[in-house]
Amino acid sequence: MARRETNGRDYWGKQVDESMIVLRMRIWEMKMLNTSHAPPSNWMEWEKRYYSRYGSDVCEAMGLLQSYLMKTRPSLALGMVALIVLSVPISTMVVMYNAIDIARVILSKFL
Repeated sequence: MARRETNGRDYWGKQVDESMIVLRMRIWEMKMLNTSHAPPSNWMEWEKRYYSRYGSDVCEAMGLLQSYLMKTRPSLALGMVALIVLSVPISTMVVMYNAIDIARVILSKFL
């Protein structure tokens, strides 16, 4: 079976069905070929430099996370997801409580 290269990249020999992240990366690259690559003119210079690598960096990070979670025990992976899912609302509630408390103290001095 001949290995087909896309734009000079062989995707490190990975098959599409081996990992969905490879498929997502290939779809993203095909979309990028069909769209304009120029970043908006009002962006800062570092944003313009990073713009071309952003999609591949996100795909690579998601691929690493996916492969890490696939190698861990299911209960540990579910525990990590539950920790993240619960920590965001709890930290938001703590920040809102403190902001309301600060606003109450400030308003009590003026009223």
